[in-house]
Amino acid sequence: MNERIRPIAARDDGAVEALIRYCLKEFGADHAGTAWMDPDLGRFSQVYDLPGRRYWVAEDGQGRIVGGVGIGELPGIDGVCELQKMYCLPQARGTGVAQALLQTALLFAARHYRQCYLETLDNMAAAHRFYEKNGFRRIDQPLGSTGHTACDVKYLKGL
Repeated sequence: MNERIRPIAARDDGAVEALIRYCLKEFGADHAGTAWMDPDLGRFSQVYDLPGRRYWVAEDGQGRIVGGVGIGELPGIDGVCELQKMYCLPQARGTGVAQALLQTALLFAARHYRQCYLETLDNMAAAHRFYEKNGFRRIDQPLGSTGHTACDVKYLKGL
């Protein structure tokens, strides 16, 4: 893995939004009920600059953003965070970038929360295997109100 994991900077906001929109289109999730409609896409350097929140990017050797992941509180549920907006471009998949991003996020989360929750789509089978390999267990009911009503698969992990 040649990529470098680092906190998001204001200069990364547009690239992260483009990355997320690319991946959402790839999986047919460019519609309401997903991150596609998130009004904060494009301003993560501000949104995640709060206590208990962070967003990291994976930058390749040429300085291009190839992945990202965030941690934020799950409103209304004490001690539970949400793994947010974790996406990697196709060329970064299978290279260890996602693993490095997830480990960075979970290390941060463990200092602030007791559990980590995430939502994803049923057609993202590789993501399911990845999360399960990393100790997330599938749950039947959503936690909190993320606004991502189209996300039909939920996971939870103790920290």
